[in-house]
Amino acid sequence: MTSSRISALGLDIGRKRIGVAGCDGTGLIATGLMTLERRSFAQDVEILRQLVEERQVELLVVGLPYTMGGELGSQAKQVQKLANRLSHALQLPLEYVDERLTSVQAEQLIQSERRSPSRHKSLIDRKAAAIILQRWLDERRLEAQRRETLTDCH
Repeated sequence: MTSSRISALGLDIGRKRIGVAGCDGTGLIATGLMTLERRSFAQDVEILRQLVEERQVELLVVGLPYTMGGELGSQAKQVQKLANRLSHALQLPLEYVDERLTSVQAEQLIQSERRSPSRHKSLIDRKAAAIILQRWLDERRLEAQRRETLTDCH
């Protein structure tokens, strides 16, 4: 199986914070990196730009909060608006992942570590970003395997 190196940042964009995750170069494992307390757009971009340079990031993967019915609500539209601005400012391509229930999953992980979710909101954001990025990495790997299987069949 051919796998190219990938460096992506996963973002869980909220009104007050942005959870940030990165992946190892192999694209197998996503890890929470930091939680950015949102200030001004320019300051947020500057912090993300440093991460992008350090990690040689090639792509932003942003969680999109669809409604449970699968529609794009007002929160999803706000996320898209900011994600597009970040993508443009950082000059990086952008992909979205359905992030429904990622915060719930992150909270459950934190509770399993015997921590109180209400006291660890920034940790939840960081773990949610890692879950978002992991979903994208897993999908990408599955897609590559499907293509390879099809190639082998022909």
